[in-house]
Amino acid sequence: MSRIFWDTNLFIYLWEDYGMLSQAVSDLRMKMLRRGDQLLTSTFTLGELLVKPTVAGDTDLCKRYEHAIASTALLIPLDAAVAKIYASIRRDRGLKAPDAIQLATAASAATDLFVTNDTRLQNKQIPGVQFIVSLERVPI
Repeated sequence: MSRIFWDTNLFIYLWEDYGMLSQAVSDLRMKMLRRGDQLLTSTFTLGELLVKPTVAGDTDLCKRYEHAIASTALLIPLDAAVAKIYASIRRDRGLKAPDAIQLATAASAATDLFVTNDTRLQNKQIPGVQFIVSLERVPI
């Protein structure tokens, strides 16, 4: 069993129609379930997912997203430990704040694999995260 952290974009691809990206995420999730992998994400992911339906005033979709996240992933909170890791990661000014938040949260949870569709993150070395890969390069 591996602890696999999904960046926000993977959930969007899973729940909305993004063609081949949606299929790739669905395939990844099925492989994870077969292997018994644990899906992790952050409370920041939930916040990002709720922006679009909140702007649209779609409270039903907000509730569906909240339920879907709660029933499929371990939701890692942003706390003082994450804040300290975030501060360390942000020394790299090449990282955007949202990416650093996600990576810090993943690191706080001792993540085996961080999956994103942001190829700029692939070569980053973050203590607490064994591997960072783009969706197209997931090794499972």
